[in-house]
Amino acid sequence: MALMCRNVKNSIRLFRAASVTFRHKSEEKLPHYIEHSTGLERKELLARAAGNDDPFGMNVLKRGAGTKDQPNLIPSFEEKRIIGCICEEDSTYINWMWVHKEEPKRCSCGHWFKLVEAKPL
Repeated sequence: MALMCRNVKNSIRLFRAASVTFRHKSEEKLPHYIEHSTGLERKELLARAAGNDDPFGMNVLKRGAGTKDQPNLIPSFEEKRIIGCICEEDSTYINWMWVHKEEPKRCSCGHWFKLVEAKPL
């Protein structure tokens, strides 16, 4: 038992004798939050830093005239996109529909929508 206690004391003494170097507080610096980000989050942060407030095209778009000759243009990265049309201002539902490239689509309220090419991130 005495031998075991002596080994524990020696190991504690060795542990206490180990020196740890600390950097001065003035040398410590947290990296910028963009340096920590990766993947889509990084692309989004870089796009926002460049001035693009809607890098993924998720903001609500206001409808224009919406005629067959001048449809509402919807930016898209893909060949098709689902959109929602609030047909009346005080409507309590959204009319969802798929819009395909080069095929203008007419909503039940009479407005026309057309996909246009959007520049991906």
